[in-house]
Amino acid sequence: MLLRITTILFPLFAITLIGWWVGRRSQPDLTHANKINMDVFVPALVFAALANKEFHLSEFLPLAAITFAMVLMSGLAAWLAARLCGVQVKTLVLPVMFNNCGNIGLPLAVLAFGEQALAPAVVMFMVSNLLHFSFGAWLLDHRTRLTTIWKVPSVAATLAGIGVSATGLAIWPPLLVAIKMLGDVSIPLMLFSLGVRLTDTQLSAWRIGLGGGILRPLVGLASACIILTLVDIPVQQRALVIVFGALPPAVLNFIFAERYRQEPEKIASIVMIGNLLSIVFLPIALALTLAG
Repeated sequence: MLLRITTILFPLFAITLIGWWVGRRSQPDLTHANKINMDVFVPALVFAALANKEFHLSEFLPLAAITFAMVLMSGLAAWLAARLCGVQVKTLVLPVMFNNCGNIGLPLAVLAFGEQALAPAVVMFMVSNLLHFSFGAWLLDHRTRLTTIWKVPSVAATLAGIGVSATGLAIWPPLLVAIKMLGDVSIPLMLFSLGVRLTDTQLSAWRIGLGGGILRPLVGLASACIILTLVDIPVQQRALVIVFGALPPAVLNFIFAERYRQEPEKIASIVMIGNLLSIVFLPIALALTLAG
């Protein structure tokens, strides 16, 4: 089992480490590459997964509801922890509530459970993404207009993919291949840019970083265990729920913190330490799924 877990996780950490090494040596500016990834490659990945003939939204509605519940449960636990510890609620809630289900979650799902796991993993990613760009943005700035969320490219791709799947519209195969090829760029670029981003993060607030970094997977795994005792879903989806719970904080939290000036140095520490701690928590999650 240890060898299998190592085989699954090695590509993720290897590409991230290469990104960190390149970031330390040459400090590349990936601003435009990351923007293209979020505006083109990730939407292509999402659309290709959802527009597939084998994708049926009704099969994943319970999984979407579980993801929604897990995100909210994590946010509630973080709110309680922030109140008890005297930390600003917004600073702790955001990185604990929203995990790295894009950069790490999508490639991990494919490596651990095969290509057939991409569609349900995308469903979980999009539920979290929708909440992040709506409730997450509103949490940091109550003036945020939630009616414009459909303009986010990955959200638009989700609606388009679901529309194609629901109507049974056949996409010209060469066009679908081209879209899939664009989507294939997104995952390694996510991991590489994550490594580069970690070189810019300082540990000036390491105490809250360590606390938040540990709280995120603990709360996620606890919520996953609670929900899975109450809801019966297919085995593969159960495994994805456990892995989703163990994921570290999303890098996007740091970007949001900078944009809305919400103690970015503290959130950056939570994100960095949380992603480093994934070396501990992701093997635990995989061991739980593989043992089952």
